[in-house]
Amino acid sequence: MRGAGATPGHPPVPAGRRAGAVLDAALSLLDGAQRLLDDHDRAVTAVRDAHRPLRRKLTGAELAAIPVSRLKDVTSGRLRLGALEQAGFTSVGEVYEAGRHALRQLPGVGGHTADQAVAAATRIAEAVGETVSVRIDMDHPEPRTTALVTALHRLVEAGPGLRRAHDSAERLTTELRALLPEAEPTRGRLRMALMGRERRERALGAVGRIRQRLDEAAEADVPMLFAQLSVDLLREPASDVECWIDFELRSAEYYSVLAETTGGAPDVAASEGFMPSEIAGRVRAQQLDDTRLRVSLRGYQSFGARFALSQRRVIIGDEMGLGKTVQAIAALAHLAARGGTHFMVVCPNSVLINWTREIRARSTLRAVPVHGPERREAFREWRERGGVAVTTFDSLHTLPLAGDAEPRAEAMKPPSPEPRMLVVDEAHYVKNPDTRRSRALSGWTAGAEHVLFMTGTPMENRVAEFRSLVQRLQPELAQAVEGIDAVAGSHAFRRAVAPAYLRRNQQDVLAELPALVQVDEWEELSAGDLAAYREAVASGHFMRMRRAAYARPGTSAKLGRLRELVTEAAENELKVVVFSYFQDVLATVREALGERAFGPLAGDVPAARRQGIVDRFTAAPGHAVLLSQIQAGGVGLNMQAASVVILCEPQVKPTLEHQAVARAHRMGQVRPVQVHRLLAVDSVDQRLLHILANKNRLFDAYARRSDLADATPDAIDASDRDIARRIVEEEQVRLAEG
Repeated sequence: MRGAGATPGHPPVPAGRRAGAVLDAALSLLDGAQRLLDDHDRAVTAVRDAHRPLRRKLTGAELAAIPVSRLKDVTSGRLRLGALEQAGFTSVGEVYEAGRHALRQLPGVGGHTADQAVAAATRIAEAVGETVSVRIDMDHPEPRTTALVTALHRLVEAGPGLRRAHDSAERLTTELRALLPEAEPTRGRLRMALMGRERRERALGAVGRIRQRLDEAAEADVPMLFAQLSVDLLREPASDVECWIDFELRSAEYYSVLAETTGGAPDVAASEGFMPSEIAGRVRAQQLDDTRLRVSLRGYQSFGARFALSQRRVIIGDEMGLGKTVQAIAALAHLAARGGTHFMVVCPNSVLINWTREIRARSTLRAVPVHGPERREAFREWRERGGVAVTTFDSLHTLPLAGDAEPRAEAMKPPSPEPRMLVVDEAHYVKNPDTRRSRALSGWTAGAEHVLFMTGTPMENRVAEFRSLVQRLQPELAQAVEGIDAVAGSHAFRRAVAPAYLRRNQQDVLAELPALVQVDEWEELSAGDLAAYREAVASGHFMRMRRAAYARPGTSAKLGRLRELVTEAAENELKVVVFSYFQDVLATVREALGERAFGPLAGDVPAARRQGIVDRFTAAPGHAVLLSQIQAGGVGLNMQAASVVILCEPQVKPTLEHQAVARAHRMGQVRPVQVHRLLAVDSVDQRLLHILANKNRLFDAYARRSDLADATPDAIDASDRDIARRIVEEEQVRLAEG
């Protein structure tokens, strides 16, 4: 028989000192939770206070461009504007700033007209204020934007755990404030004895529930988490410069926090891919456990991860640059937090290293590359220890069955345990079901509980290809797609195939997100690349080492990835600029891309001709590619028609890269700019980045923005020569030892 006040899993809690200790511990936990909520509120208020004047300035600029005659539209033509116009008012902004009192002083403007005019101007100002987006220009910092970056820094530094801690604090404060008064009588034996039986049992029951909350909080180390995050939220940044540097390194997180705290989120329907309400509601109801993530998700990314979990077997076709990879990692991390042990990612060889790095950087999951000569040993380790196996389309069919040493048959099912989730990147690689890679994939898709296909190609333009892919995921939907085409528009297509397909475009979801998205594209040197690289290292020629990855175009890993990026940009009708320090690299790229490439712009091309090439590139309808030497195109030319920038190799002077990117990422650019830097592991690229990263960051932040650095971006000083000599020597030693 259970004693009074007992709760499942806990012995009865007696009145008196022991109950008092429980209540004291609860008060302490409540105090910590409330302190965190207060500190968080102060940090959020600081962001909103810093954001308000910037938003007001943008709103004012928009209102200044709206003619005063538009006030009639708001009042259905009832407002008389003659006296206002005679007084010199030409814009809605002037009326809004003047206010009722000033307008009533004007000859011929009565109180009713003044009130109507200001009310109409206020309605327009509110509508404009909901649409303006604050952009943080790190190249032209000023006090107001610095204040915003500094305020955001506190919340970003607190990390993705802040949201979980805040939700936990809100839940605990609500529960404990309700339970503590009810449990308070248990502090005294006499008081308990004088109470009626029903009231006494309620008090003891409240103590039992409080004790349960305390046990749960202790198990999750919640008190320590609250205390640490409060310290983080109160800690002042070392300097404004530190905040600006941090913003440059992870601007996406700053903009994500900005949107979350100021309500600048994108249109809900657009961020959900214009999905039917019944499916969107089911996706929103799907919980997303982010305890194993190391990054905060943007709203549309969280929806994408929930979509993959809720619908189980789907295609995410977001436009390039929207973070399909992090959405997949979030879904994997959720399943891992809920007990999943084995997962698999299948991707082209060109992005295998990127996947491995992203999984390790964005989550606590264990990434296991299953590729190359040691793939069977790596596969065996994954099978025994779990984690995320990252393999390629061409390696998949060679993976052995459990307990076998022989390659498995293509159509056979995968070994047990089967992956809880299978992610297939660039899924259009397997659109033809008769190819070997497609047949090898079939057994894995059949066995996995969750399957996520990813592609940046808009499926509404390739209905037959979509039908082929969705046949593996939801065959019943593939049958329904018969006859559907995109003639009714992309939104109509997406609604029709919503159970299995989610796609968002940049203009739909990037209203408050960074205008610059930078991605390092790490590639593994092919056998041909490695041979050319070894020859360059042996010669001791630094510049030859830097371009060795393009010496043998037929097997060049970097060139292969460049083609993929250009193809995806073409599918999305985006313009691309390709930069390299070397003319022969640009010649190789031009030969690989063919007639669709303009240029190259080079130092020996006269300035007027360079501008003419840029003008033709800008005027070309839809997709186009412009090739440029980074020294020639990096200064003096505006290339804002481009929204994708590809850097063929890292530069010794980072200023060159920044100025080149600035040609596209500048005023007049209406789309976010994606920057893809092609890098090779175990090469001069990796050595160069390591050395540059170890330079004094604060000094670099000042020097990179100085007039001298901007005026002479390609100056070669002693430090550059020292870097080159050091890299050559280190690579010669490394390759000799290998």
